[in-house]
Amino acid sequence: MPDSTFINAPSGYGLLVTVALVSHPCPSTRGGHVMSIIATRSRQPWNKGKLVGQKPPLQLRDIWAIRVRLQIAERTSDLALFDLAIDSKLRACDLTKLRVRDVAHGEHLSSRAMVMQQKTQRPVQFEITEQTRSALGAWIHRARLRSEDYLFPSRLHTSDHLSTRQYARIVKGWVKAVGLDPAMYGTHTMRRTKASLIYRRTKNLRAVQLLLGHTKLESTVRYLGIEVDDALEMAEQTEV
Repeated sequence: MPDSTFINAPSGYGLLVTVALVSHPCPSTRGGHVMSIIATRSRQPWNKGKLVGQKPPLQLRDIWAIRVRLQIAERTSDLALFDLAIDSKLRACDLTKLRVRDVAHGEHLSSRAMVMQQKTQRPVQFEITEQTRSALGAWIHRARLRSEDYLFPSRLHTSDHLSTRQYARIVKGWVKAVGLDPAMYGTHTMRRTKASLIYRRTKNLRAVQLLLGHTKLESTVRYLGIEVDDALEMAEQTEV
């Protein structure tokens, strides 16, 4: 009966390769043995070693800490991206595909904008505050962007606009710079931040639903995680 030895080895492509060295008799070698190699592959879970789940929103102090750092460093592009990400509350796939004409008409930057969401194919409106308009204006002028240009061009030649992966790396760089754990934050942090602040101040769940472009109110409830937080808040205020 053949003798077998199994060896696990990484393939370098996110896969685990199991190599079986099988020894069996070979008549042509007069009693000798030959080794056969049988390799099987098993895919490692995509989330192995990663923290998954909802990404928390930024706190006001974190927002200002990041904003001030970007202003001091004169990182015009990052400041425009950061401010617009907060204001728009858009998913990464929609934010990175914005064109200049989506937020500006000629030299005039709009105070409101509307885009079609890639995920739901439904329109969503968002506000552009004066602070964000100022940051966008400075970036558009510095980069000499035209109306039909993507607002945030790719830093690589393989794409016309910033990719969601590039955006995710930029976000992690922002939070890391102010002492936050980059593993705990992501692009949904940016989408969730202003929505969470609005809900905390107004408790108007329907308004937040419209701003996030959710089709169902239940989606907004789950997205903000408000049921658990509100329940705990009420419990903390109840003395027995």
